[in-house]
Amino acid sequence: MRRRPYLAALAASFALLVAAPVRAQGNDGPTVFAAASLTDAMKALGEQWRSQGHKLPRFSFAASSALARQIEQGAPADIFASADEPWMDYVQQRALIVESSRISPLANSLVLIAPAGRPQPNLTLTRQTDLAALLSAGDRIATGDPAHVPVGKYAQAALTWMGQWEALSPRLARADNVRSALLLVERGEAPLGIVYATDAAASSGVRIVAAFPAESHPPVTYPFALTRRGAEDEATRAFFAFITSPAAAETYRRFGFSLRTP
Repeated sequence: MRRRPYLAALAASFALLVAAPVRAQGNDGPTVFAAASLTDAMKALGEQWRSQGHKLPRFSFAASSALARQIEQGAPADIFASADEPWMDYVQQRALIVESSRISPLANSLVLIAPAGRPQPNLTLTRQTDLAALLSAGDRIATGDPAHVPVGKYAQAALTWMGQWEALSPRLARADNVRSALLLVERGEAPLGIVYATDAAASSGVRIVAAFPAESHPPVTYPFALTRRGAEDEATRAFFAFITSPAAAETYRRFGFSLRTP
């Protein structure tokens, strides 16, 4: 019983440390909250930025929905890069970003994948393609949770376009972000997955079986914006300008993203 006040004080101190802004921990680099599908490109850009004599940014990668809600709850993000427009709308409507800084420089595509070592014929996806016929009893298709993960929302739109949402919805393995869905297919825990083309290209453990037609889902675009916190910092503004500039274009292309005309 005598230890309880001490433990309570320790817990309170730990909570304060966790909630403290990242810069208070001795890192002057900007804190970037970015969609999981941007992981490889953002890390590469961060290293390029450091090689130019700047502080290495700190990255937090997760589903755009999770990041948007963390920003809403006061997480110390300086830059937000979402995998869809609605989650950027979410933080904008709450006045958490600088609206004038918002830009959508990147695009992606949606693909159907299978484990690299598992035989699966290449397909051309149309409204007549029967995806359920590719599954055995108990099999699931891995993708993001359509309730909140952008890739899952795009997958739902594509399956609805194909007329198969009702049949396949109960057979989805609903991951918390696109990289988690990719991992389920890499491990062979799901024979098929619906992910972004860039994530499929980044993995040697999967192969692309088919690409979903562009008209089957809303355009996959990536809005970036400065948060109100980040806009106050010169180093953050400089890094934001770098990742949205022509200087970053080759890196995005290298990781499979398409560039959008402003």
